Amino acid sequence: MKIHFTDLANAAKHTSAVIFPVGEDKKLTPLARGFDKQAGGALTRALGSGRFSGKHGQHVSIAAPASVKADRVVLAGVGEAKTLDRQALEKIGGALVPQLNYLGAHSAVFVLENLKGTKVRPMDAAAYIAHGVRLKSYRFDKYHTKTPDDEKPTLTSFAVALDHPSHAEKPFAELDRLADGVSLTRDLVTEPPNVIYPESLATQCMELKKLGVDVQVLDEAAMKKIGMNALLGVGQGSAKESQLVVMRWNGLSKSAKTPPVAFVGKGVTFDTGGISIKPANGMEDMKYDMGGAGVVIGLMKALAGRKARVNAVGVAGLVENMPGGNAQRPSDVVTSMSGQTIEVLNTDAEGRLVLADALWYTQDRFKPKFIVDLATLTGAIVVALGTSRAGLFSNDDKLSDQLFETGRKIGEKVWRLPLDDVYDKQINSDIADMQNIGKDREAGSITAAQFLQRFVNKTPWAHLDIAGVAWDKKGSDIAPKGATAWGVRLLNELVRDYYEAHAD
Repeated sequence: MKIHFTDLANAAKHTSAVIFPVGEDKKLTPLARGFDKQAGGALTRALGSGRFSGKHGQHVSIAAPASVKADRVVLAGVGEAKTLDRQALEKIGGALVPQLNYLGAHSAVFVLENLKGTKVRPMDAAAYIAHGVRLKSYRFDKYHTKTPDDEKPTLTSFAVALDHPSHAEKPFAELDRLADGVSLTRDLVTEPPNVIYPESLATQCMELKKLGVDVQVLDEAAMKKIGMNALLGVGQGSAKESQLVVMRWNGLSKSAKTPPVAFVGKGVTFDTGGISIKPANGMEDMKYDMGGAGVVIGLMKALAGRKARVNAVGVAGLVENMPGGNAQRPSDVVTSMSGQTIEVLNTDAEGRLVLADALWYTQDRFKPKFIVDLATLTGAIVVALGTSRAGLFSNDDKLSDQLFETGRKIGEKVWRLPLDDVYDKQINSDIADMQNIGKDREAGSITAAQFLQRFVNKTPWAHLDIAGVAWDKKGSDIAPKGATAWGVRLLNELVRDYYEAHAD
């Protein structure tokens, strides 16, 4: 998809579709009124027919007048001007993509003018609309050998027309690099498990070296040497070797005295449940049990791509959880890297075992300013919060508040759940320091978070349970159905707003 910006005078030149925003007041913009006049009032008549009310997501299309070098004119509902924040503008752009493909448009121009009432600067508004188009245009067609013509996308070029179009190029360039990270995460999470497994995913991470990311891979021998027995136990039933990938982006300098920010992802490339095997129905979804690691990898690409002025560490614990003659058994006891012992009562509660060693390694080696971990950890979080929010658990109010506010701004919302001694006691074991599931199936997401908290010491930490948001079976205005890459945009903005050194 080619995305660019042009001036208002060239809005209708050589394009398949010209798009005009229309609010709930149903008033045409100045340029739209000129088109309406040339078309003999066709736009006005279109506004008065049917159920078009100017609400977001509504579109009306008419044939362009003969005097205009375009095939169609599209009126796009944008709602009330006062609601046009970043989220709304991105959704406006994204919602246009299926509409334009349905019309068979090869190119389109969105005429951005006269959006009175919004506090967003025109150059930023243009960048957000274009970003929404880029996000929604994502497709994963790698394994399709035949695609019906009516399912093939036609849109290959999208422009936003505005005064001073060059002003929109800088904010969009940053968003475009963010979209690169989102696309990488979606690709990795969508790939089948015979293609993406621990070693091949580690190889994919090596590609980040081209952007200046330092990438180190610890194989099983290296992990065994430093005592990562919790992580290694999960993968011991698989023919695929487990890996730990450490990615470092030094946007300030390696010698900077400021501690890095750190992100840790659960990367179970396929989860059968191990000996505590899952039901066959729906097990195919377990290819995205590496969604947390996918987000961390995509985030590192986004930070490096836009040359973020921050030192950041990304750690991905990569395993495949399979049954086999050497698989971990329920009631096994393992000694984690921290020295704490864990009774494994359920081998399908494996993600927390992977994160236990990855978290301890991260806090011990890097002494970070904070750690945020992401994991498709529990089905219980889907029962609690559904698919509109991720579960947030934290030992630090400041970090928790920052994640909440950033999520509200970006549209990747979180909801904080409690951590408390009453829950912590539920993971005490009779024969080890702890067990990997709580007692009596109570508060499953909380007891999982309590387990993780035992491996971060006093480092400010937040755990995001993304089981309900990593995959979308319906799609949204800014994402097709499938892998969402939820978290890449949230954490990029967290860094940008609160932890990045900005040059004034």
